[in-house]
Amino acid sequence: MKKIVLFGVLFLISVTTFSQSKSPNEFLGYELGDRFTRHHQVVDYFTHIAIENDNVKLIKYGETYENRALELAFITAPKNFSKLESIRTNHLKSIGILNGESNSDLSIVWLSYNVHGNEAVSTEAAMKTLYALIDPNNAETKKWLENTIVIIDPCINPDGRDRYVNWYNQYQNKPYNVNPDSKEHHEPWPGGRANHYLFDLNRDWAWASQTETQSRLIEYNKWMPHVHVDFHEQGVNNPYYFAPAAEPYHEIITDFQREFQAEIGKNHAKYFDKNGWLYFTKEVFDLLYPSYGDTYPMYNGAIGMTYEQGGSGRAGLGIITAEDDVLTLKDRIAHHYTTGLSTIEMASLNANKLQQEFVTYFKNARNNPKGKYKSYVVSSNNSKDKINSLKKLLDRHQIKYGWSTASNSVKAYDYQSNKTRSVKISSRDIVINTNQPKSNFINALFEPQTKIVDSLTYDITAWALPYSRGLETYALSNPLATESVPEDAKGASPLGVENPYAYLAKWNSTVDASFLSYLLQHKVKVRFSQSPFTVEGEDYDAGTLIITRRGNEKLGEKFDAIVKEATRKFDRVITGVATGLVTKGKDFGSSSVSYLKAPKIAVLSGSGVSSLGFGEVWHFFEQQIKYPVTVLDTDYFGRVNLDKYDVLVLPSGSYASVLSKDKLGEVKKWVQKGGRLVAIDRALNTFADSDEFSLSNFKDEDEKKDKEKEKKAWKENLILEKYDNLERQSLSNIITGSIFKATMDNTNPLGFGYGINYHTLRLNSNHFAYLNDGVNVSVINSEKDIVSGFAGVNALKNIEKSLVFGVEEKGRGAVIYLADNPLFRSFWENGKLVFCNAIFMVGQ
Repeated sequence: MKKIVLFGVLFLISVTTFSQSKSPNEFLGYELGDRFTRHHQVVDYFTHIAIENDNVKLIKYGETYENRALELAFITAPKNFSKLESIRTNHLKSIGILNGESNSDLSIVWLSYNVHGNEAVSTEAAMKTLYALIDPNNAETKKWLENTIVIIDPCINPDGRDRYVNWYNQYQNKPYNVNPDSKEHHEPWPGGRANHYLFDLNRDWAWASQTETQSRLIEYNKWMPHVHVDFHEQGVNNPYYFAPAAEPYHEIITDFQREFQAEIGKNHAKYFDKNGWLYFTKEVFDLLYPSYGDTYPMYNGAIGMTYEQGGSGRAGLGIITAEDDVLTLKDRIAHHYTTGLSTIEMASLNANKLQQEFVTYFKNARNNPKGKYKSYVVSSNNSKDKINSLKKLLDRHQIKYGWSTASNSVKAYDYQSNKTRSVKISSRDIVINTNQPKSNFINALFEPQTKIVDSLTYDITAWALPYSRGLETYALSNPLATESVPEDAKGASPLGVENPYAYLAKWNSTVDASFLSYLLQHKVKVRFSQSPFTVEGEDYDAGTLIITRRGNEKLGEKFDAIVKEATRKFDRVITGVATGLVTKGKDFGSSSVSYLKAPKIAVLSGSGVSSLGFGEVWHFFEQQIKYPVTVLDTDYFGRVNLDKYDVLVLPSGSYASVLSKDKLGEVKKWVQKGGRLVAIDRALNTFADSDEFSLSNFKDEDEKKDKEKEKKAWKENLILEKYDNLERQSLSNIITGSIFKATMDNTNPLGFGYGINYHTLRLNSNHFAYLNDGVNVSVINSEKDIVSGFAGVNALKNIEKSLVFGVEEKGRGAVIYLADNPLFRSFWENGKLVFCNAIFMVGQ
């Protein structure tokens, strides 16, 4: 009798507990799909479910730049929930991430929603999916959770989502208007796609430049899921897309990963067929670039997939499509909800197989790593800042590295010369061997040339870390013995004499720029040398910062304290010297030693400006070197008095409507009076072939006529091609993010801190001729200078004698042309010092 009573009490408790778990509709007070849910309401709902259910755990794993919470929900059967931590550690032991041996028969599915803020259906679907997993009346999901752990990130990009949702809620008609012409279907600049700093978080997985990514990677690498899904939206008129993905697949992706993508796709198709929903597979979305929400998991052993629902920010709550159908938010929720549950179902049905293949994947990675090279050696000749920056990135991805234990000569591929030759390995070189769990991802990050099966790809085709970070690196066909690398001692102090005549600081990295930024904001006056010099037995390169006591008298005793604090804060090695008399070069009072006036900087944003390009500049100043900038908008730029500013930065964009002939003339006069104009990437088109500036697309009129004939012939040839071959035919004229070896004039202030060569990432087929009236600081000389990535045959011909970076002096000022974006996605570390030079050094 007692047992019966006890059972009855437990039953009542169970029923009571769940009865307090409200559906999204009940909790929010409206039906999902009737409106967009603000992020704080989503957090509240997930919190409610976690409180009311003993098989749901909610953790806060970070915050956005706008201080919104980043959260993960863990859902599984109670028997698994009680031992989540041991399941996690055993899982990592089974694949060699943690030491020890263990087995697991559970599958781990991670569902990521709303990485693009205005692809807002994702988060709505996440709430519906969560409720389905805790619903006791849903026998299927209850069964799946017996052998599956589901991890849900309801919103990867809360800042972007709320930017979109707040705008839409402000401007939608009531009831909503399905007419595509309605304002509610036309987001203003910059849109809700990107995060606070306007970065595309779906392209940041590998580079981890943003706080959201950095926080997420910690948790991802704690769990290493078997399956990861990234939920997206595409154009309004597109049907639903799900795996299998399109070619090209990177060669390190395994047969099982391909096959299981296809199996999941078949399961989705079963449900979509039953409902009569349109879909497509094996098109558009490939698996090459390693920094997506599908490729990053794939390169880390998982089944990574992108799901794309038609709609995006254009769709709102409902919109008429090209086929004269109405696509509603409720339709979009239903589709993402279906593929989410279908994914969990397939993971559960194949839990043992997934785990076995996962173990095999990492076993092969350790014992028989793919790829031509078995170790990558980063020379100790690289600056400490470059090595520390690389180590920080490797640590984020849990990639193991060590110091070389031997000094000897070996045959290796040299990234700087792009040749296989005999190189000297030092006992203090950093070594990344590939006989470790992350070997496939290592090879993807370091491979000298990207192997491209199909040149029709979705993103850039080259990204290797030695090029993007300017690292002296070698790739070896054999692993090397290593020992652990000790932690670096922090907080350097000035060397040399106390109370010196001047402090000297070398100029080699963006950390040096941060050091300079700190000094300038603390009112320290700084000079820099325009040429190399030698003083007190030490050689210094052009660009060296010279912080003299003369000129800083107003700071009194604070002067030395500020410099020393900056030295400790940024871990700089600076030298105090007792004299300004050099033994070689120019003395510190020479006109060749320039006073570095703290620049007042303006950056243009708004309609016509690439939101991503602006975000790269904005983030660089505020988050990387922490130097103040004034953001101007194109809406009122015509009324701005530029005389208030020393530097104007034009991010990539189209400025035809902003820089009219009159305004362009105004800008020219401002430059002539001493202003510095920095134009990046597509912003150069505004100045090319104009009467006011010397930048040109063609070296002379004959070349211009020849190019026009080639373009006309190409168009005529396209007309003769079959319609289905037009896209591939156009590939011969494009460059899809390829790396070229360029020269660098490091005697020019724009090239300070560099060697005579520079690896540049060319994002398009734009060609700017050498400057006739200016300095060609960096150029691509020949089509043979391509190092990695795809470039069409016609585009390659056009690359010869092409400007990369240049300076055109006008009066007392200068125009700095950065044809290749040195801040691209904040991962092209090798270009950031060029940008710093443009801001601080050129024209001073």
